[in-house]
Amino acid sequence: MQIPTFPECSHPLISSLAHYSDQELLTQFQRHPETGQYFTAIFCRYSSIVYTLIRHSAKSPVQADYLFAITWRHIHHELGGLDLRQASKQTEMTLQSWIINLTAVCINRAELPPVEEIHYSLQAAPPPLWCYVEQALDQLPPTQRLIVVMAQTFRWSETRIAAYLQAEGEVISPKQVREQLRSSYEQLEAALPEDIRAIYLENRSLSDQSVSVS
Repeated sequence: MQIPTFPECSHPLISSLAHYSDQELLTQFQRHPETGQYFTAIFCRYSSIVYTLIRHSAKSPVQADYLFAITWRHIHHELGGLDLRQASKQTEMTLQSWIINLTAVCINRAELPPVEEIHYSLQAAPPPLWCYVEQALDQLPPTQRLIVVMAQTFRWSETRIAAYLQAEGEVISPKQVREQLRSSYEQLEAALPEDIRAIYLENRSLSDQSVSVS
């Protein structure tokens, strides 16, 4: 089994946090929700353990990658309310054991779609980027969010998106879809934490075909 490598783990913003303890990373993550580097550092520290556990339980690499991503999305959500100091007093829990336990829960409860219905790419959208893009997507108006998902997930053309929306009662032209997409990508990038943009986008845009936002 080959464990994927993640270039972000070598990024200066992440490597500069190598000396932080798990508790320090967790504390900074909870104190600074406007940043993404602390969660990304936790991801880099424990991604290989999580992937190993998941890959042994998934039927295919595609399903493993997808389960890996949604597991880290769940970890990201739960970390915000984790009191590791209190938990460790009661059960001698560490961040590593907590992550392993949560991974086991996700593995046992996951109802994975068939491979052909999975549109997620681990290379295009590593879990930290995926988590923060999803947060940014939630800030878009519903129609704009739907247009972005249809364009990125299903690779629909502007004409097809316009036709779908027109069938749903939305008066919109392919040109207007293109304008909505441009505006949506700008809003998404603006809503991302500055350090996440630095780590993952560099000189790229979310509208690039190499960057999946869904």
